Amino acid sequence: MTDAAHGVARDQLRAFVERIERLEEEKKTIADDIKDVYGEAKSMGFDTAILKKVIALRKKDEQERMEEDLILDTYMHALGMIPEPPTDD
Repeated sequence: MTDAAHGVARDQLRAFVERIERLEEEKKTIADDIKDVYGEAKSMGFDTAILKKVIALRKKDEQERMEEDLILDTYMHALGMIPEPPTDD
């Protein structure tokens, strides 16, 4: 490669690194903001662990949630944590 080509590649690399650094800083700021909102919710009496679960569930579509619930129920039945559902005999 020529010195000019190295210079262009170096400039591109620097630009990528600087963009990533800016985005990482924005991500940290957003994470801090989210933490503050959870803290505010907690101070108002909301259970933040449950709130986080609700947020995670809202990210999933209904079919995915139903499948996970079915698997969870199956595991809980197997471990004796919940009774077997009644059978339609």
